[in-house]
Amino acid sequence: MSYLNITEVESAVTSLAAAYPGTTQLITLPEPSIEGRTAHALQIGAPAPSPKHCVMLIGGVHAREWGSCEILVHFAADLLEAYQSGTGLGYGATTVTARQVHDLLTRLDLVVFPLVNPDGRLHSQTVDPMWRKNRNPANSGGSSNPDCIGVDINRNYDFLFDFTKAFAPTATPQVSTDPCDQQVYEGPSAFSEPETRNVRWLLDRFPETRWFVDVHSYSEDMLYNWGDDENQSDDPSMNFRNPRYDGKRGLPDDTAYAEYIPKDDADRALELATAFCQGAHGVHGRAYKPLTGFHLYPTSGTSDDYVFSRHFVDSGRGKVLGFTVEWGKKFHPLWEEMEEVVLDVDAGLVRFCLATAGSPQP
Repeated sequence: MSYLNITEVESAVTSLAAAYPGTTQLITLPEPSIEGRTAHALQIGAPAPSPKHCVMLIGGVHAREWGSCEILVHFAADLLEAYQSGTGLGYGATTVTARQVHDLLTRLDLVVFPLVNPDGRLHSQTVDPMWRKNRNPANSGGSSNPDCIGVDINRNYDFLFDFTKAFAPTATPQVSTDPCDQQVYEGPSAFSEPETRNVRWLLDRFPETRWFVDVHSYSEDMLYNWGDDENQSDDPSMNFRNPRYDGKRGLPDDTAYAEYIPKDDADRALELATAFCQGAHGVHGRAYKPLTGFHLYPTSGTSDDYVFSRHFVDSGRGKVLGFTVEWGKKFHPLWEEMEEVVLDVDAGLVRFCLATAGSPQP
């Protein structure tokens, strides 16, 4: 085997829907990519009389992170096969019983969106292996510089999008307003891109979503909220919506600002991130670390912080804890190495989902 191309990723999703009609629903995302490609997601779960809480998992956001699509395709296939056959799952020392698989798909719905950025992945796999963004030329200004094409999808969500106002002047968030920034150009406005609008649409379509995981590489971390600053649970007024703190965010080890998170949410996020890391460790002994996004580097406009922020902006929305997996040590390792990474991360994701569903660990 080798890495899947974009046609093969889409074929895998549609084939799983056809093979498991009783426990899946194929979802067509409403907005085609800039180059006209239609994406699909897969809803997985046993039939239920009423909506169930949902775990949403997305991947293929950054084009050069090839293995994220494979991780999610294999994750979906493993769970569906185990549920239908009434068997458990074994990933090295990380094992899941048949009862746990049954309970997982009975108690939860999973929404799996393996390829958010098809245009970028195609460009990375055929032209520029290190390409990260989508392929939107709208803000390139007619420049002959190919770096000026594209937006970093994971900086395009509506969370502290105006980072030049939100962050301290000496902070160094990994985001840019320059269309010719090859890596982290945020776009002209939040949700300017069809790819991020598709993710928002999925969140609106599945309002019972309570947990969200965005699969990326690399660094062997499981990140959780927040990414703009260090966390604190003492002062609710010190939060991303309060303009009083504009110009103070993004600095480590200072007293001017820390992002508010209710203690129960902080504790639960750490618990779930730790469950992922323990599951991943049981396969090949890889030491994934649970930490807040800020402790990797400060950011704005990311998916995990956006999904968590929605409840604070509109209390009528359900609260969604946001996570980002950073798998492996390379963007596209040799396939033999990537096969091991797939097993590591899938074991972690299954343990994560079991922990959300309240299933006892073996």
